[in-house]
Amino acid sequence: MHLIKPFRFFLDDKSLKRAGLDYWKDLDLIIHESLEGLLDIAPISKVFFCTTKTGYSLWNRFFYPGDFFVFGPESKGLPENILEKYFEQCISIPMTSNIRSINLSNSVSIVLYEALRQINCEN
Repeated sequence: MHLIKPFRFFLDDKSLKRAGLDYWKDLDLIIHESLEGLLDIAPISKVFFCTTKTGYSLWNRFFYPGDFFVFGPESKGLPENILEKYFEQCISIPMTSNIRSINLSNSVSIVLYEALRQINCEN
């Protein structure tokens, strides 16, 4: 798991236990000081920016081992300048027009499970 600062949550034991993250000890955690820190180690073709502000559907992309998914804060999503700069790498979860968005934890689950489904179907 890669986390990009700044984040709006705490990584101390008390906070992790409260969130029920009993698997935390099994993660390989890498913390980046900025998005550029992540992009220094990952080719842009492997990085997908998750947003409601694109027409590129999650269902129409192909994912492979080593891909990265970047999510913004639940309250406001990824910054507009990031979405504009990396427009071709943006993906969204298809939704009906009367739904504004899906909460962050559910969005992460949907995207990651779709990527895992695709990757595991190939093996």
